[in-house]
Amino acid sequence: MTVLNVGIVGTGIFARARHLPSYQELPNDFKVVAAFNRTKSKALDFAKVAGIPEDKVFDNLDDLLKDKDVSFIDALVPVQFNVATAEKAIAAGKPILIEKPIAANMKQARELVKLADSTPLPIGIAENWLHLTCIDVVKPHLKRIGPIVSFTHNATGPFVTESKYLATTWRQHPEHIGGFLSDGGVHQLALVTHLVGNFGSVSALTRQLRPESGTDDIVFSTVQIKDSDVIGTFTYGSAYGATDKSVFLKIYGKNGSVVIDLSDKRNSVVKVQVGDSAETAGKEEVYPVPTDESFGVDSEFLNFHEAVVKKDKNLYLGNTRAAFHHLACVAAFLESASKHGANVEVETI
Repeated sequence: MTVLNVGIVGTGIFARARHLPSYQELPNDFKVVAAFNRTKSKALDFAKVAGIPEDKVFDNLDDLLKDKDVSFIDALVPVQFNVATAEKAIAAGKPILIEKPIAANMKQARELVKLADSTPLPIGIAENWLHLTCIDVVKPHLKRIGPIVSFTHNATGPFVTESKYLATTWRQHPEHIGGFLSDGGVHQLALVTHLVGNFGSVSALTRQLRPESGTDDIVFSTVQIKDSDVIGTFTYGSAYGATDKSVFLKIYGKNGSVVIDLSDKRNSVVKVQVGDSAETAGKEEVYPVPTDESFGVDSEFLNFHEAVVKKDKNLYLGNTRAAFHHLACVAAFLESASKHGANVEVETI
């Protein structure tokens, strides 16, 4: 197995809380060898935890990119810097994995897709929801329920006032469209579109419930799947008062239905009912979803590893075109809401 040396660009919360642990869980595939932060003291603190020597700690990105020991870049920077960071990595001849969402707005997202198309290097967007274990559980059952006709996705929950992510300045004053709607909503959109299909048009209403969110933080929408008769609803937001956390995707077919319930990450289930009517309905089947402490991140990294080692960017699921669509859905929600819920086509590339 080829061990890839990782250069971490941006040593903040998620780099420490999830990316570094995942790399450490996969020692036969990765080794974190360098780190960059504009504030060098932060990079040095990260380096102590990661076991990176001081001479591999940088406050100048160009210096890290020149390091011949670095196989690829893992960039966790404020989203408005994604395009510039990718440009530098490509110029240095290094593959790059960029934390979602793809960009701060659709113009930047289009630029990033163009950059990725211009190089044979793998340029990926880190979207772990494309690698959730529930996907392998549910896929065989989609065939059993017959042609999909509709769906409903609901990801809602209470506002967490002490969230460590809420404390970051770039989230409190977002330069990226939709704020938390894009920051977290693209996860949900990745799962839904992967299983049901890309959104063709939406009608949506959004609201800002919390000033701390910086912009609108809930969305209720109806959806038409592209080039399909499938229709559905998509609801997202964690800005409410006391309520149970709810994360589920229900897919309706002509011969039954399936529900993916992720409300409890440690006890997620897939529920299946087969039958073309109430009279022919079989007993509900419940399938446990294997617990993955990394919630798809380990698998995501291994997928990127494969693309880099085999020098085939098409192997990586979280490509820029997929991520472009996820952000385009958010942009369409916001445009529709600004037009009082009018139907809006989702931008394509």
